[in-house]
Amino acid sequence: MSTNPAKQARKRSIASALLYIEGAIVLALGAWVAVMGFTHEDREIPPLMGVLGFAFIGGLGLIACGRAFAQKKNWGRAPAVLANLIVLGVVKYQFEGGFLIGAIPLFLIAVPVLYFAVTIIPEERK
Repeated sequence: MSTNPAKQARKRSIASALLYIEGAIVLALGAWVAVMGFTHEDREIPPLMGVLGFAFIGGLGLIACGRAFAQKKNWGRAPAVLANLIVLGVVKYQFEGGFLIGAIPLFLIAVPVLYFAVTIIPEERK
């Protein structure tokens, strides 16, 4: 692993941007589910509220992880890795179901986030 500060800063910047994008996508999907859930006849409110709650918390959590990377904080690393490992599991089932339009973009975001989150060297506390 490279300890070059410029390279580490670039990795942090990319990881942060990707986490912001990922969080925005999750929030947008949550909004879409909300609109679809409330505009269609066949709906059940408790499960819909659960999905919306998880989307809201997940999206804001990813954005918070991106902010942590941008501010050189280490607490954003574990949740970012966990969330993107979950995304890879989702991608697997989307590929198997033939939903490539959803699987490919998720895969293209999750893999670099995992790479950068794992390879960024934590800075020493002063």
